Amino acid sequence: MDRVEFVYTLGMSEAEVETHLERVETGVLSLASDDDAYAIPVAHHYEDGSLYVRLSTDGSSTKLSYLEETETACLTLYDVDVSGDSWSVVVTGPLRQLSDSEREAFDAAAVNESFLELRVFDEDIEAIDLEIYELEIETIAGRKTGA
Repeated sequence: MDRVEFVYTLGMSEAEVETHLERVETGVLSLASDDDAYAIPVAHHYEDGSLYVRLSTDGSSTKLSYLEETETACLTLYDVDVSGDSWSVVVTGPLRQLSDSEREAFDAAAVNESFLELRVFDEDIEAIDLEIYELEIETIAGRKTGA
């Protein structure tokens, strides 16, 4: 280890973790099925202790098949600035699709206000359905570069 460079990290306070969850708009959602993992960038929204992810599908999505098999999902947010200072937040828990009544709180205006605009890759816009899931937080950890 004498030739490997390293930086000490420290745990973040609850307030620091919440600040990153509220301000950062995207993260990497990791799902699993048997021995296979699947990770995708997603838009998320954090409000009053609840963490929501917006997923899109045209009905034949790989992510949906993994979503059905995943017992515990993981959302990772992170950044490294130009000076090399870094932070990361890792949240784990089950994903739960919102009920119809809960989904009503996320009408088109609320979705546009709460989430980064939808990125579409070679898909027919008219065929895309949006779903909102809550990542029911079981564990949460934040780390940052130490001094």
